[in-house]
Amino acid sequence: MRLAMGALLSISLNVFAAETPLRFAVSDSWAMPLVQLDHGRPTQGILYDVMLSLATQVGAPAEFHVLPRSRVQIAMEHNEIDVRCYVAQSWLPNLPDNYLWSVPLWTQPDLLVSRPVPPTEVIPASLPRQTIGTVLGYSYPTLQPLFDANQLLRDDARNQELVLEKLLAGRNQYAVSNQWTLDWFNQRLLPDRQLRSVAVLQEQSLGCFVRNDPDVPAQRILRTLVRMKMSGEIDDIIRLYFGAKP
Repeated sequence: MRLAMGALLSISLNVFAAETPLRFAVSDSWAMPLVQLDHGRPTQGILYDVMLSLATQVGAPAEFHVLPRSRVQIAMEHNEIDVRCYVAQSWLPNLPDNYLWSVPLWTQPDLLVSRPVPPTEVIPASLPRQTIGTVLGYSYPTLQPLFDANQLLRDDARNQELVLEKLLAGRNQYAVSNQWTLDWFNQRLLPDRQLRSVAVLQEQSLGCFVRNDPDVPAQRILRTLVRMKMSGEIDDIIRLYFGAKP
Protein backbone atom coordinates (compact mmCIF):
# COMPACT_ATOMS: atom_id res chain seq x y z
CA MET A 1 0.00 0.00 0.00
CA ARG A 2 2.82 2.39 0.91
CA LEU A 3 4.48 1.70 -2.46
CA ALA A 4 1.19 2.25 -4.26
CA MET A 5 0.63 5.55 -2.48
CA GLY A 6 4.17 6.62 -3.27
CA ALA A 7 3.69 5.82 -6.95
CA LEU A 8 0.39 7.71 -6.99
CA LEU A 9 2.00 10.73 -5.36
CA SER A 10 4.84 10.63 -7.87
CA ILE A 11 2.38 10.54 -10.78
CA SER A 12 0.38 13.43 -9.28
CA LEU A 13 3.49 15.55 -8.83
CA ASN A 14 4.62 14.85 -12.40
CA VAL A 15 1.20 15.81 -13.78
CA PHE A 16 1.24 19.01 -11.70
CA ALA A 17 4.74 19.87 -12.91
CA ALA A 18 3.75 19.19 -16.52
CA GLU A 19 0.77 21.50 -16.20
CA THR A 20 2.72 24.41 -14.68
CA PRO A 21 2.41 27.07 -17.39
CA LEU A 22 5.27 28.91 -19.02
CA ARG A 23 4.34 32.57 -18.71
CA PHE A 24 5.25 34.81 -21.65
CA ALA A 25 5.23 38.61 -21.79
CA VAL A 26 3.28 40.10 -24.71
CA SER A 27 3.50 43.86 -25.21
CA ASP A 28 0.22 45.50 -26.17
CA SER A 29 2.22 47.76 -28.51
CA TRP A 30 3.09 44.83 -30.79
CA ALA A 31 1.27 44.55 -34.11
CA MET A 32 1.26 42.08 -36.98
CA PRO A 33 3.26 40.26 -38.08
CA LEU A 34 4.68 40.08 -34.54
CA VAL A 35 1.38 39.35 -32.80
CA GLN A 36 -2.33 39.72 -33.54
CA LEU A 37 -4.33 40.68 -30.45
CA ASP A 38 -8.04 39.82 -30.52
CA HIS A 39 -10.03 40.97 -27.49
CA GLY A 40 -6.78 41.33 -25.57
CA ARG A 41 -5.52 37.82 -26.39
CA PRO A 42 -2.79 36.84 -28.88
CA THR A 43 -4.06 34.59 -31.67
CA GLN A 44 -1.37 34.56 -34.36
CA GLY A 45 1.89 36.15 -35.43
CA ILE A 46 5.59 35.34 -35.64
CA LEU A 47 6.27 35.79 -31.93
CA TYR A 48 3.06 34.00 -30.94
CA ASP A 49 4.02 30.98 -33.06
CA VAL A 50 7.58 30.94 -31.71
CA MET A 51 6.47 31.17 -28.08
CA LEU A 52 3.76 28.54 -28.53
CA SER A 53 6.20 26.13 -30.19
CA LEU A 54 8.78 26.79 -27.48
CA ALA A 55 6.31 25.97 -24.70
CA THR A 56 5.16 22.82 -26.51
CA GLN A 57 8.71 21.55 -26.94
CA VAL A 58 9.57 22.36 -23.33
CA GLY A 59 6.48 20.42 -22.25
CA ALA A 60 4.50 23.21 -20.61
CA PRO A 61 1.28 25.01 -21.54
CA ALA A 62 1.84 28.56 -22.77
CA GLU A 63 0.29 31.39 -20.77
CA PHE A 64 0.36 34.83 -22.39
CA HIS A 65 0.34 37.99 -20.27
CA VAL A 66 -0.60 41.01 -22.40
CA LEU A 67 0.81 44.12 -20.76
CA PRO A 68 1.62 47.74 -21.54
CA ARG A 69 5.29 47.99 -22.46
CA SER A 70 5.99 50.02 -19.32
CA ARG A 71 4.62 47.17 -17.18
CA VAL A 72 6.56 44.29 -18.73
CA GLN A 73 9.80 44.75 -16.82
CA ILE A 74 7.93 45.33 -13.55
CA ALA A 75 6.08 42.05 -14.12
CA MET A 76 9.39 40.26 -14.65
CA GLU A 77 10.83 41.73 -11.46
CA HIS A 78 7.76 40.57 -9.51
CA ASN A 79 8.11 37.01 -10.89
CA GLU A 80 4.84 37.30 -12.82
CA ILE A 81 6.55 36.47 -16.14
CA ASP A 82 9.00 33.69 -17.00
CA VAL A 83 10.05 34.53 -20.58
CA ARG A 84 10.29 37.78 -22.51
CA CYS A 85 11.11 37.69 -26.23
CA TYR A 86 11.93 40.16 -28.98
CA VAL A 87 14.24 42.22 -26.83
CA ALA A 88 17.84 43.46 -27.25
CA GLN A 89 20.46 43.36 -24.52
CA SER A 90 21.22 47.03 -25.18
CA TRP A 91 17.65 47.89 -24.11
CA LEU A 92 18.24 46.40 -20.66
CA PRO A 93 21.89 47.04 -19.71
CA ASN A 94 21.19 46.66 -15.97
CA LEU A 95 19.30 43.37 -16.09
CA PRO A 96 19.81 41.45 -12.81
CA ASP A 97 21.87 38.25 -12.73
CA ASN A 98 18.79 36.10 -12.16
CA TYR A 99 17.91 36.37 -15.87
CA LEU A 100 19.55 34.42 -18.66
CA TRP A 101 19.82 35.54 -22.28
CA SER A 102 19.13 33.31 -25.27
CA VAL A 103 21.21 33.25 -28.42
CA PRO A 104 20.27 36.01 -30.91
CA LEU A 105 17.14 34.90 -32.76
CA TRP A 106 16.25 37.83 -35.02
CA THR A 107 17.86 40.89 -36.55
CA GLN A 108 15.55 43.82 -37.15
CA PRO A 109 16.46 47.29 -38.44
CA ASP A 110 14.65 50.39 -37.25
CA LEU A 111 13.77 52.39 -40.36
CA LEU A 112 12.78 55.97 -41.03
CA VAL A 113 9.76 55.61 -43.29
CA SER A 114 7.87 58.01 -45.55
CA ARG A 115 4.99 57.94 -48.03
CA PRO A 116 6.04 57.30 -51.67
CA VAL A 117 7.97 60.60 -51.68
CA PRO A 118 10.77 61.63 -51.56
CA PRO A 119 12.69 59.25 -53.80
CA THR A 120 16.06 59.91 -52.16
CA GLU A 121 17.61 58.80 -48.88
CA VAL A 122 17.11 61.12 -45.91
CA ILE A 123 19.58 62.23 -43.24
CA PRO A 124 17.54 62.60 -40.02
CA ALA A 125 19.82 65.27 -38.55
CA SER A 126 19.20 67.45 -41.62
CA LEU A 127 15.40 67.39 -41.32
CA PRO A 128 13.62 70.64 -40.42
CA ARG A 129 11.67 70.75 -37.15
CA GLN A 130 8.66 68.44 -37.40
CA THR A 131 6.85 65.54 -35.74
CA ILE A 132 7.98 61.96 -36.31
CA GLY A 133 5.62 59.02 -35.86
CA THR A 134 6.78 56.85 -32.95
CA VAL A 135 5.44 54.15 -30.64
CA LEU A 136 4.56 55.12 -27.09
CA GLY A 137 7.25 53.93 -24.70
CA TYR A 138 9.76 52.92 -27.39
CA SER A 139 13.27 54.35 -27.31
CA TYR A 140 15.04 55.47 -30.47
CA PRO A 141 18.72 56.07 -29.62
CA THR A 142 19.62 57.45 -33.04
CA LEU A 143 16.85 60.07 -32.93
CA GLN A 144 16.98 60.82 -29.20
CA PRO A 145 19.57 63.65 -29.49
CA LEU A 146 17.28 65.30 -32.05
CA PHE A 147 14.28 64.89 -29.73
CA ASP A 148 16.30 66.30 -26.83
CA ALA A 149 17.31 69.31 -28.92
CA ASN A 150 13.65 69.87 -29.89
CA GLN A 151 14.65 69.61 -33.53
CA LEU A 152 12.31 66.66 -34.00
CA LEU A 153 9.16 65.96 -31.97
CA ARG A 154 7.64 62.59 -31.12
CA ASP A 155 4.09 61.84 -32.20
CA ASP A 156 3.35 58.69 -30.18
CA ALA A 157 0.79 56.06 -31.10
CA ARG A 158 -0.20 52.98 -29.09
CA ASN A 159 1.34 50.44 -31.48
CA GLN A 160 3.46 50.21 -34.59
CA GLU A 161 0.55 49.67 -36.99
CA LEU A 162 -1.18 52.86 -35.82
CA VAL A 163 2.07 54.76 -36.39
CA LEU A 164 2.04 53.67 -40.04
CA GLU A 165 -1.68 54.36 -40.40
CA LYS A 166 -1.07 57.94 -39.28
CA LEU A 167 1.80 58.26 -41.73
CA LEU A 168 -0.33 56.95 -44.60
CA ALA A 169 -3.10 59.40 -43.66
CA GLY A 170 -0.65 62.31 -43.87
CA ARG A 171 -0.47 63.11 -40.15
CA ASN A 172 3.33 63.01 -40.35
CA GLN A 173 5.85 63.14 -43.15
CA TYR A 174 8.05 60.51 -41.51
CA ALA A 175 7.68 57.69 -38.99
CA VAL A 176 9.84 54.95 -37.47
CA SER A 177 9.07 51.29 -38.11
CA ASN A 178 10.75 47.91 -37.94
CA GLN A 179 11.21 46.07 -41.23
CA TRP A 180 8.67 43.29 -40.55
CA THR A 181 5.81 45.63 -39.72
CA LEU A 182 6.56 47.83 -42.73
CA ASP A 183 6.57 44.84 -45.09
CA TRP A 184 3.35 43.48 -43.56
CA PHE A 185 1.63 46.86 -43.76
CA ASN A 186 2.63 47.33 -47.40
CA GLN A 187 1.15 43.98 -48.46
CA ARG A 188 -2.34 45.48 -48.49
CA LEU A 189 -1.38 48.61 -50.43
CA LEU A 190 -1.06 49.13 -54.17
CA PRO A 191 2.59 49.60 -55.24
CA ASP A 192 2.17 53.36 -55.83
CA ARG A 193 0.84 53.84 -52.26
CA GLN A 194 3.31 51.67 -50.36
CA LEU A 195 5.39 53.27 -47.64
CA ARG A 196 9.13 53.19 -48.14
CA SER A 197 12.26 53.25 -46.06
CA VAL A 198 14.37 56.39 -46.50
CA ALA A 199 17.01 55.70 -43.81
CA VAL A 200 18.23 52.88 -41.60
CA LEU A 201 18.40 54.26 -38.06
CA GLN A 202 19.90 51.23 -36.32
CA GLU A 203 19.98 47.45 -36.51
CA GLN A 204 19.99 45.19 -33.47
CA SER A 205 20.07 41.51 -32.64
CA LEU A 206 17.01 40.42 -30.67
CA GLY A 207 16.38 37.36 -28.55
CA CYS A 208 14.65 36.21 -25.38
CA PHE A 209 15.57 36.24 -21.74
CA VAL A 210 14.41 33.76 -19.14
CA ARG A 211 13.91 34.04 -15.41
CA ASN A 212 16.58 31.90 -13.73
CA ASP A 213 14.49 30.34 -10.99
CA PRO A 214 14.12 26.75 -9.68
CA ASP A 215 10.46 26.85 -10.75
CA VAL A 216 11.40 27.67 -14.36
CA PRO A 217 13.21 25.16 -16.63
CA ALA A 218 15.53 27.93 -17.80
CA GLN A 219 18.30 25.79 -19.31
CA ARG A 220 15.79 23.60 -21.15
CA ILE A 221 14.15 26.73 -22.56
CA LEU A 222 17.49 28.14 -23.74
CA ARG A 223 18.56 24.84 -25.31
CA THR A 224 15.20 24.59 -27.10
CA LEU A 225 15.60 28.11 -28.52
CA VAL A 226 19.06 27.15 -29.83
CA ARG A 227 17.56 24.10 -31.56
CA MET A 228 14.71 26.14 -33.02
CA LYS A 229 17.19 28.66 -34.41
CA MET A 230 19.76 26.17 -35.73
CA SER A 231 17.15 23.87 -37.29
CA GLY A 232 15.62 26.73 -39.27
CA GLU A 233 12.27 26.47 -37.48
CA ILE A 234 12.23 30.16 -36.58
CA ASP A 235 12.99 31.18 -40.17
CA ASP A 236 10.26 28.81 -41.35
CA ILE A 237 7.76 30.56 -39.06
CA ILE A 238 8.74 33.92 -40.56
CA ARG A 239 8.20 32.51 -44.06
CA LEU A 240 4.66 31.55 -43.12
CA TYR A 241 3.88 35.29 -42.98
CA PHE A 242 6.05 36.53 -45.85
CA GLY A 243 6.22 33.61 -48.29
CA ALA A 244 9.74 32.91 -49.54
CA LYS A 245 11.07 36.17 -48.12
CA PRO A 246 13.12 35.44 -44.94
